[in-house]
This record gives sequence, structure tokens and C-alpha cells, in this order.
Amino acid sequence: MAIDDIYQDEVHQEVSSAIQLAARAPSIHNSQPWSCQVSRDAVHLHADPSRWLPATDADRRDLMLSCGAMLHHLQVSLAAVGLQPKVHRFPNPAIEDHLAAIELRRGEAEDDAIRVATAISTRRTDRRPYKSWQLPDGFVRELAGRAADQGAVLRLIKDSQQRAVLLDAIQQAATVQEKTSGYETELAMWTGRHGSDDGVPAASLLSSSSAHAEAERDFPEGDIRTRVGEPDGASLAVLGTASDDRLSQLRAGEALSAVLLQATRMGLASCPLSQPLEVGSTRRLLRDEVLGGTLSPQLVLRLGFPQPSPPLPATPRRPVGEIIRRMPT
Repeated sequence: MAIDDIYQDEVHQEVSSAIQLAARAPSIHNSQPWSCQVSRDAVHLHADPSRWLPATDADRRDLMLSCGAMLHHLQVSLAAVGLQPKVHRFPNPAIEDHLAAIELRRGEAEDDAIRVATAISTRRTDRRPYKSWQLPDGFVRELAGRAADQGAVLRLIKDSQQRAVLLDAIQQAATVQEKTSGYETELAMWTGRHGSDDGVPAASLLSSSSAHAEAERDFPEGDIRTRVGEPDGASLAVLGTASDDRLSQLRAGEALSAVLLQATRMGLASCPLSQPLEVGSTRRLLRDEVLGGTLSPQLVLRLGFPQPSPPLPATPRRPVGEIIRRMPT
């Protein structure tokens, strides 16, 4: 049954709350590059090009992945309040940044959606070193299944040689980006922030005197202190798709969201790594030498068990009123 007029005020409040929760989705440098238009019985997700980071993300891959994560978060948060979402991706080819139209139908709140939605509030991007414990095979299968549900493949990199190639690709990408005009400025503008409602806050970044993960981007000085010499035991996985068009990138973002939320429910720490995919040469290196040419890599993930440390603070988010726009009548 379509949403009735009698429910409109109630539904608008539920939709606003769902968008506010969904906006906790991860995004490149916490740029939150999305906006939503709300109509009588639908939510329309748009990319926000004003929040695109051109020096870091020349081909808009990170922007698309970020919006895909928001799209999956939004499906979960809507289902958790009893609004059944039906997603139409790229509904209007004439409007490039119109990424999805989500039809809303009144239904029952789904228990699984409620449990997954709870993980939205507790998920954190954890850049600290992880324990050296191996991921149980059952955990890996469950995470891979969540990715597959969204049309993507999550492949754990177990082979030591492939892992070495992946780590080298990350270093190569960092070297290329250091020489890219505008990259350092963009990084300084969007990370290491204090008192902002977007960007990566200093409270989420490691201090220079702390132990760092070997796969991490070289961020500005942060506030987190860990024990020096503490080895990082994180597992590395690559999220890939069969193709590499905009739809594949959007679906990879949805898969990213599904994997991260399930990892959170399992008590795992997680951290997306986009840097080696932001440079064409290292993206091809991952495709050919790590994935054997079988997939188009979209993102790398650090996964593992967290060290006993204080919980990380939630990263800031923009007010929901800045995200929601009313549809023209």
C-alpha cells in the first residue's frame, strides 16, 4: 500500500530521522558528498559535486563509493522504521548526479534491519593497529556474503606475496599523490580538523609518536596515542566488482556499508583504504597482480580485532537540515 496522506507528517519525521542516521555513512575524508530530496512517497539521493575532492579523487570514484555507502545506510535506516525501500539506481540519465530514487512503502519494521541500524551509530573508522589474531573463516564467509548481497566480491588477501604487492601499491600511490597539484592542500583542508561538522577530526587521527598501521594514508598530526612498537595485525581485503562503471562503483559503496556494519556487529575493527584506487597505475597493479585480472578493485579494507583501547569518538556530521531538500511541487 502506498503511503497515505494521513501519514504524511509522521512519515516525514521518520524519513528525516532515517536520513540523519544514514548520514553517518563513511565517506572520503568525511566529506559527506550527498544530498537528499524528499517527495510524498520517495527519497531521492544526489551526489553533491561541491563536496568532490578533485585532487584526491580525479575520476570521482571515491565520491561514488561514498554515496553508495549512504544509499545502503539509508535503506537500512528506512527499513528499521517500517518504511520498505524500493531502490531505482540512476533513475534519470539526463541528471548525472541523481543517483537513486527510493520508493517508500509502509510496512513492518524488520528485526534484522533494526539490529543492523544499531551498528550505524557504533561503527567507527579505526586507524589504530589491530591485534594479530586471524579472522575466523566463519567471519570471512559472513562478510563476503554481505558483499555478495550487494553485487560485489570481498576477497581476503592471504598470500604473502600478494599482500606485499598491495602494500607496495599503497606506497606507490602515496608517492604519486604527493606530487599531484592540490593534493596536500586538499588533505590539509579536510583532515586534522577541530570543531567542524565535516572532515576528519584530529580526535580520529593518530599522533606522530604513536604506532601506525603500515597501510594507512599519511594524515596530519592527530590526538590518538598508541604504544610505539605495537605491531599491526590487521587483515587486508579487497572489495571488487565485475565491471568498473558508475553503477559498479555505487554498488561497491553499498557493499562497503554492508560489510562494515556486519563487521561492527561482530566486534571487529575496520578501516577503508581508498588511496591505491585513486591512482590509475596502482589500481591496475591491484587488478592484475593481486586479483589476477578477475575483478575490478574498488576499495581496500583493513579488518581485525581491536586492541584494548578507549572507544573512538563519533566523527562529526552536518545537520540534517543541510542534507535534505524538498522536491519541487
